[in-house]
Amino acid sequence: MAQEAGYTPLTRAQISVFRRRLAKYYGAFFIFLIVFTTVLYLLERAGLPHRFIGYAFIFLTLALYAFIGILNFTRRLDEYYVAGRRVPAIFNGMATGADWMSAASFISMAGTLWLLGYDGLAYIMGWTGGYVLLALLFAPYIRKFGQFTIPDFVATRYGERARLARLVAAICAIIVSFTYVTAQVTGVGIIMSRFFGLDYRVGVFVGLAGVLVCSFLGGMKSITWTQVAQYIILITAYLIPVTFLSAKLTGVPFPQLMYGRALSEITQLEQAMQLSSYVQPFKQALSNASAIASFKQIGLTPPEPITVKDWVGTPWEFLALTLCLMAGTAGLPHILIRYYTVPNPKEARISVGWSLFFIWLLYVTAPAYAAFSRWEVLKNVVGQPIASLPAWTASWIKTGLLTINDANGDGILQYSELRIVGDIVVLATPEIAGLPFTIAALVAAGGLAAALSTADGLLLVVSTAVAHDIYAKIINPNASYSRRFLVSRIMILIAAVLAALAALPRLALIVQIVAWAFSLAASTFFPVVLLGIFWKRANANGAIAGMIGGLIACVVYMVGNYIDPRFNVLGLSHLSAGIFGMAANFFLLIVVSLATAPAPKYIQDMVDQLRIPVGEMRLPAPGTAPGTAPGVAPAGQD
Repeated sequence: MAQEAGYTPLTRAQISVFRRRLAKYYGAFFIFLIVFTTVLYLLERAGLPHRFIGYAFIFLTLALYAFIGILNFTRRLDEYYVAGRRVPAIFNGMATGADWMSAASFISMAGTLWLLGYDGLAYIMGWTGGYVLLALLFAPYIRKFGQFTIPDFVATRYGERARLARLVAAICAIIVSFTYVTAQVTGVGIIMSRFFGLDYRVGVFVGLAGVLVCSFLGGMKSITWTQVAQYIILITAYLIPVTFLSAKLTGVPFPQLMYGRALSEITQLEQAMQLSSYVQPFKQALSNASAIASFKQIGLTPPEPITVKDWVGTPWEFLALTLCLMAGTAGLPHILIRYYTVPNPKEARISVGWSLFFIWLLYVTAPAYAAFSRWEVLKNVVGQPIASLPAWTASWIKTGLLTINDANGDGILQYSELRIVGDIVVLATPEIAGLPFTIAALVAAGGLAAALSTADGLLLVVSTAVAHDIYAKIINPNASYSRRFLVSRIMILIAAVLAALAALPRLALIVQIVAWAFSLAASTFFPVVLLGIFWKRANANGAIAGMIGGLIACVVYMVGNYIDPRFNVLGLSHLSAGIFGMAANFFLLIVVSLATAPAPKYIQDMVDQLRIPVGEMRLPAPGTAPGTAPGVAPAGQD
């Protein structure tokens, strides 16, 4: 293992004691959250204005994140990059859940299911299935390798051309993470505009302050312990509204169990209104509507509207998107580095199991969220006089995310006259269910926690790719720790500002932007890490060619189909572009590796050792690996 200064592995007893102490702290935090929400509810009934309730929640959460960030300020390299490798499996599972369940999961996934019905299940299946790949193929091996970043892994495993391999991997990590963080910033802007009365553009920059207060100071150490608190907030906020909505519509407060009843009611209402079936699969046509909207927002001449229906009724897009999201999950740098933070490979595998459980709590509820919300809208909004619509519609019309157009002038709202942007479904559910504003503000705080927790991890990946992988490992190998920290913190600030600027045009739904990031991750890292672990013949030339070729293939298909959906293969959309990038990566990695000299013996021996996922990795001593000077550690080793 690459032993960093000051690192001492924890014993089993120490892990147990640390776990019990953390359970007390976060248990007390959960109780405080419930009490705080109850007090605000009582104050709301006593007449406290809604604006003050919203400000109370945002102040509480941002103050909490700032407190944890300050409390975990560190100048130790292992704590800044990998939280000292001391995070117990269950708490790493919660942190991974928060890191994973971004604004796409919290805000946009249920909305996507609301709009797409059956076809939206590709997101549920792909994102959860990716964790099975992580548990079986990646997590324990990544932990045993014991590096700081994924470019570290690439540079060490493909050590014949370590500098170039590291540079390409770092650039890919920046592209993937920056795309993903843009979606989180979009979610922050939506929440700020609705619940705190800020303009969307202002809200984007205000929300980023919450990201910076924890990631800026303590790196992975403060991000990890912040994310555990954020998970508690987001899962509590997610489950409460739909539970009440289920009780209101069915009398049973378990929406996950009453999902079938909701679908049955939706089907009956759709038949009465002569609408297309919500549960009918493979009904989505290809369109460039998102490209047209984004071109207009950034002042460019939009392409002509194009809709392609040739592939409606075929399963290829559903299957391709599911596979892309699975492979992308297993290749995301900000998720993979979470398994560097646990004490040992066994804890890494257990951690994935806990991650799946904590994610399951939200993902099994998301389809019910969509169904109950759709049932309520079809029952009490569609077909009603526009002048007497429920009060919650007026609030969301102001945001522009819900529009009503009485096209036939009869004063009655038809389904075709209602346009709902999927990103509002979860945030609007408390109002739809008739819950007090306190619960709506809690949901907003949960959405903010989801967006900020993921943004924290992504910004850390971007900053470490520049500060650690490019600056400290390539440009200035003799850089002091303090200089590394300075460069990293500057890059966090720069990346946050650039992400805010990229989020302003709102290029697509949050979940669509996230799907792009997953396609990019599947196209770049998934093949390189997978074959790096399980195929000794894979060499640096193949890995470099694979990452570059995969990235280019993915981006070309993505951009081409986004602008003109007639540019497609088997009806696959830009969201599934990773299929082509992944195929190109695997092809180039295998062909180029076979056409060039195999990896040196010391690397092949290292792979043999890596595939036994227990204990710690023993990398070659400095100066013993071919191509390294005496006293110079192999790539990735400090």
